Amino acid sequence: MVEVFITDVKGQRDAQRLLERIHAAFTGYRANFDLEDCDRILRVLSVTGSVESRRVIGLLKELGCHAEVLPDIIPDPRI
Repeated sequence: MVEVFITDVKGQRDAQRLLERIHAAFTGYRANFDLEDCDRILRVLSVTGSVESRRVIGLLKELGCHAEVLPDIIPDPRI
């Protein structure tokens, strides 16, 4: 399963530090940042099941960063 987060991570150095902490805390997760996206996206893939979004958000908060789940928006085909 993949979960996508909006973050306030600004630089590559911070992103790398956060990825190291995510991978250490969640051994079954693979994560990456897209800092060129306007929402500074964090994608987290769980190879063992679902992503524990609240725990990921909590870890980032402990490390001084804000994150929230990017909502799934399904377009209305009638529009």
